[in-house]
Amino acid sequence: MRNFIILFIVGLAVSFSSCRQDFEFKASTGDLFFSRDTVYLDTVFSNIGSSTYTLKVYNKSDKDIKIPTIKLGKPDSKYRMTVDGMTGENNRIFHDVELLAKDSMYIFIEVTADVASANPTDFLYTDQIQFDSGENFQKVELVTLIQDAYFLYPKRFDDGTTETLPIGDDEVYGFYLDENDPINGNEYVWGNDKPYVVYGYAAVPNGKTLNVQPGARVHFHADSGLIIGNGGSLKVNGQVSNTAALENEVIFEGDRLEPGFSDVPGQWLTVWLTDGSTNNEINHLTIKNAVVGLLIDHNDGTTTTIKNTQIYNSSNIGIWAKTAKISGENIVINYAGDAALACTLGGSYDFRHCTFNNNWSSSRQVAVLVDNYYTDPQTNQQVAYDLNQADFKNCIIFGSNQVELLLNKGSDATKQFNYSFSKCQIRFNNTNNQFTNNPLYAFINDTNEIIKNGDPDFFDIANNKLVIGADSDAKNFGVNVGVPNDILGNPRNGVFDLGAYNSIVFPQD
Repeated sequence: MRNFIILFIVGLAVSFSSCRQDFEFKASTGDLFFSRDTVYLDTVFSNIGSSTYTLKVYNKSDKDIKIPTIKLGKPDSKYRMTVDGMTGENNRIFHDVELLAKDSMYIFIEVTADVASANPTDFLYTDQIQFDSGENFQKVELVTLIQDAYFLYPKRFDDGTTETLPIGDDEVYGFYLDENDPINGNEYVWGNDKPYVVYGYAAVPNGKTLNVQPGARVHFHADSGLIIGNGGSLKVNGQVSNTAALENEVIFEGDRLEPGFSDVPGQWLTVWLTDGSTNNEINHLTIKNAVVGLLIDHNDGTTTTIKNTQIYNSSNIGIWAKTAKISGENIVINYAGDAALACTLGGSYDFRHCTFNNNWSSSRQVAVLVDNYYTDPQTNQQVAYDLNQADFKNCIIFGSNQVELLLNKGSDATKQFNYSFSKCQIRFNNTNNQFTNNPLYAFINDTNEIIKNGDPDFFDIANNKLVIGADSDAKNFGVNVGVPNDILGNPRNGVFDLGAYNSIVFPQD
């Protein structure tokens, strides 16, 4: 009897299921809903693929539907899409797409277009995703700004290899700039008529100078950078800007233009002033999102001058100097994985009216590191160099950790370790007394020269706005050190606030 009941129930279930209409899809009636009516794909460079963008399509009805066609409006569209994981015909046309009642699906969209395809008046490239036709026609607009650029990259040879640069005993993916490039013209002058996009290392060889003009925009691809070789020079000729567009500032950053990448560290490598590079001059340069902003390696005894320069969001170090010689004024560095400024292996440094801040979220980062040695991994012995000078005048050295200044002197007493901090504000909370008996930090308690801790009253650290407010402890603490204007070109007029900016009254919230 029990087996009979079980068989009866199973048979009844089968008979009911044979009558269901679960998979009888009705034609779409044009009642689809979309997560947006226009998909704006952020600015891309000509012929460089975009990120992937998402559109969600909803069937809010009680019926399972079949959409006869989903397609891009232009038959030769530069857009590509997938619909719920399907590629369709060349990622452009899809037939009989099924969508269950009260369900949704994703459409993923990308674009690769050249500037010639865009509207010549506004450089917008547009298309539509079209759903069905006739009375049931629906659409979602697609809009992308295409930006033309100069593209700099290694040559590819007939045998399939690509151009490389010798670096010591190794080679890196890179190339020498060309004075007579058939497409770009003179690559030793970077102007402001359109951006530059660099793949690999662009190199300046002996006897050549790279001149970067006011308003130039340079974008480095992942694992790319700029090398100034032995006997080569870099001249960055930025100027004060009059608007928030920074029209005269030179900007070096990555080549991902989407807003989500605007503050992502480590997108490209570095600007490397190698051993032997000469007479480097940098003015009004902003460097963003590198591994190391500026890597300054020995040079040839000439002084590298850095003025009115900002370096933000370096995954390793903002300025990394190794036995270098630097004169810096009105420099601002914020956020770095290890150090905002690292003056290592000795050298000679003079910094005036600089703001070195590091709010990187770790316990090991510092704003400023100064040392004169390294430990040879083969012998485990120190190799020391002379620190001839490391002078900081009217500077702010601050950050989120208790101690933002580290001084490391090697054990070789024959090597010099000369440094001074005059009229500076320094974050230095010796909470564990680890520096109490260290003679290198005896100066830190001289209240005539040092503001220990206090509040710089930065406007907006998270967004790299390190101007100080009217309530800053750094206000009017400095003296005249020969830097008459702040980083924005404002005259100091006999009032010498610490750091790169004159203090201001912040707007009310």
